[in-house]
Amino acid sequence: MSGLSHFSAGTVQYAESQGVPLAAWVVPFSGLMALVGGLSILAGFQARIGAVLIALFIVPVSISMHAFWNVTDPMMKQLQMIMFMKNMSILGGALLIMANGAGAWSIDAWRNTSAKVARPSALAV
Repeated sequence: MSGLSHFSAGTVQYAESQGVPLAAWVVPFSGLMALVGGLSILAGFQARIGAVLIALFIVPVSISMHAFWNVTDPMMKQLQMIMFMKNMSILGGALLIMANGAGAWSIDAWRNTSAKVARPSALAV
């Protein structure tokens, strides 16, 4: 859902204030990566590719936008650390999907099963 906010002027302005270069282009592109990656994982269609997109999105965003180690205000530091750690947990999930795929109830698994059934084995002949 947060990927949708990357298409708003407010998010672009915030990224510019944080020093993100070419924010008018980078922020919407990152939102597209988040949306496509998230929908891919949700649907279980090309989920490993979706997980790569999420990882490629989450790492630079975490480092540039949630750099709690640079914040001096204790409340903001805590908030940014929470956001950073949340992103690290999302990254962990993406890494698991990259390694294991989407699972048995996914479109990817259904397509793999259908492909095996449709192609008879050479040994079966």
